[in-house]
Amino acid sequence: MNKKTKMVIYILLATIWIIGTDYIVAQLDISPQFYATLQKAKALFFILLTSFFIYFSFVKQEENEAVTAEKEKLEALINSMVDFVNFKDGEGRWTQANDFALKLFQISHVDYKGKKDSELGAYSAFYKEALEYCETSDEEAWKLGKISRWTEEVPMPDGTTKTFDTLKIPHFHEDGTRKELVVVGRDITEQVIAEKKLEQSKQKYKSLIQYNPELVYILNAKGEIIELNPRFEALTGYTPDTFLGKSVLSLISEKDQNEVKYAYLEILKKRESIINKEIEIIRKDGDKRILICTAVPTVIENKVVGAIGYALDITKEKETEERLRKTEKLSVVGELAASVAHEIRNPLTSIKGFIQFMQSNDDKNGTYFKIMLDELERINQISSELLALGKPREVHFEQSDINDIFTSVMWLLESQANLYSVEIEYTNEQNLPLIDCEPNQLKQLFINVIKNSIEADSKKISINITHESEYLNISIKDDGNGIDHDRIERLGEPFYSSKEKGTGLGLTVSYKIIQSHKGQISFNSNLNTGTTVTILLPIKKG
Repeated sequence: MNKKTKMVIYILLATIWIIGTDYIVAQLDISPQFYATLQKAKALFFILLTSFFIYFSFVKQEENEAVTAEKEKLEALINSMVDFVNFKDGEGRWTQANDFALKLFQISHVDYKGKKDSELGAYSAFYKEALEYCETSDEEAWKLGKISRWTEEVPMPDGTTKTFDTLKIPHFHEDGTRKELVVVGRDITEQVIAEKKLEQSKQKYKSLIQYNPELVYILNAKGEIIELNPRFEALTGYTPDTFLGKSVLSLISEKDQNEVKYAYLEILKKRESIINKEIEIIRKDGDKRILICTAVPTVIENKVVGAIGYALDITKEKETEERLRKTEKLSVVGELAASVAHEIRNPLTSIKGFIQFMQSNDDKNGTYFKIMLDELERINQISSELLALGKPREVHFEQSDINDIFTSVMWLLESQANLYSVEIEYTNEQNLPLIDCEPNQLKQLFINVIKNSIEADSKKISINITHESEYLNISIKDDGNGIDHDRIERLGEPFYSSKEKGTGLGLTVSYKIIQSHKGQISFNSNLNTGTTVTILLPIKKG
C-alpha cells in the first residue's frame, strides 16, 4: 500500500471519527462540564490514534524499507564476491552466506539459516568432513579472540583440490560473550600452483647454476657479477662472494681485457649475439689458466639487462696442442736433420783430415789451423745432435744409481766449470733407490742443463736430489742471468736459442730424453736472479 492510499484512508477515517463521535456525544444527556471533558478526552484519543497510524504507516515502514534495502545491498554485495563469505552467530549457526559458499559445499537447496556446519554436513555427503573441520577451526578462531588467517584445502568432486586463504573475524558482546563470526575465504589455488611452478623453476635454475660442472656466471648491464656458481673458486682460487657486485676484469690478463670489453659491448648491442672467446685469467696463486667463455644476452621486457654464460677450462687442451705442435715440429726437424747430418759428416771428415795433415807440415799457421779444427769440431757436434733428433733409438733401461750418473757428469764438466769460474755444489745423497733408466741419456740430459747454467754467467750451481713417492726430484739451481718469461714457453723448440752460437738443439734433445723416460721438466726463472730446473724421473719404468 503506497503513501497516497494511506493518506486517503487516514482522511476518511478521521472524518468518520470526528462526525461520528460528535453525533454520539450530542445524543447523550450530560452536563456541560462533563461534555467539555469528554470532548478533550476524545481529542486526546484522536491524537494518539493518529500518532500510531502515522508511525506504523510511514516512519516504521521507512525504517523497514531501509533495513530491507541494506540487507539487499549486503546480499547483493556478498553474492557478487568471488570469495567465500559466511556469517555465523555465537553458537556457530549460519545466519547468512553468499551463493559461492552455498555452491561450494553443494547446499544451495538447503535452508541453511540456523544450522551448524555439522548439521549442514548431513545434506552434503561429499563435504561432510570439510564442514565438520570448519567447526574445529572456528573454535580455534574464537579462542584466539582476534582476526586470524588460515590456509584451508577443500577437495573437489573432480578429484582436484582448491586452496583457500581464509580470514576469520570474531565479534564479542560488551560482556565478552560471543556475538558473531565472519568468515571470508579467497580461492588462491591458481596462486599456489603458480608458486609451486615458480619454486620448481627456481630449483631447476639453481641446479643448472649451482651444480654445473663448468663455471656459470651472470652479469648485469655494467658488466658486474651478480651470480657465480661454486666452480668459480676451483678455477680462480677466489670465493664467489669476493667478486659479487664487482667487475671480472681484474681476473683477466691485461692483453685480453680490451677484447673482453669490446665483446661485452657487442652482446649489449646485439640481442641475439653469442660470444665465444679464449681468455687468459690469472688465479689467486698467480697461475694462469686459459678459458673458453661463452655468453648470451639476458633480455627482460625487450631490454638487454646483462648476460649469462659459462666458462670451460681448456688449459690442458692448449698444453696438449702445444705438445703436439712441438712433436710434429720435432718429427719434421728430425727427418731433415738425419739427412743433413749424413751429408755433412762425409765431407767434414775429409776436410778435417786434410787440415790436420797441413797442420803437421806447417809450423807458422798453427793458430789458424787450431781455429779451423775447433770450428769443424763444433760442426761435428751439431751433426751429432741432428742425428740424435732424426734417428729414434730404442731405449734400453737398466737399474742405475743416480749418484754414479752425477759423478760422471761432474767429472766431464769439471774443466768447463773451472774455465768459467763456476762452483758446482753437489752432495752425494745416500739411501736413494736405484732408478730404471738409460744412463747415457740421463748423462746427456744433465750435461745439457748444467752447461746452460754455466754459460749463463752463474757463480754457483746447486744440485739437490730427493726421493718423493715414486719419483726422484732433481733440482738444479743457478744464480745466473735468468730467463725471460716469454722465452720459457719456447724452451725445447728446435733452433730456438738466445746464445750467440747456440742451436737450441741441446734442450730439444733433453726434452726427448725426458719424454722417453716418462718424466717431467719445469723451469722457474727470474731475470738477473737465476734459474731453477726441476726434473721428475719415475723410479720404475712405466
